[in-house]
Amino acid sequence: MKIFNEAELKQYDGSNPANPVYIAFKGKVYDVTTSPLFIDGMHFEHYAGADLTDFIEDAPHGEEVMGEMTVVGEYKK
Repeated sequence: MKIFNEAELKQYDGSNPANPVYIAFKGKVYDVTTSPLFIDGMHFEHYAGADLTDFIEDAPHGEEVMGEMTVVGEYKK
């Protein structure tokens, strides 16, 4: 499984239509390309291509939603 660092993950922020859209959460990288909640790499005020772990507490949902996403790698800071 691919290991992403911060710079590599940033390449998958939705700004390049040739790349999928990824986010990191609790050390795993998830593909959110097909999620209707990530429009142009944004989910409300959160940007793709980043580690969103610290924002789950403020979300109206729990981390169980990550089970619906495909893991594509690991995230190492």
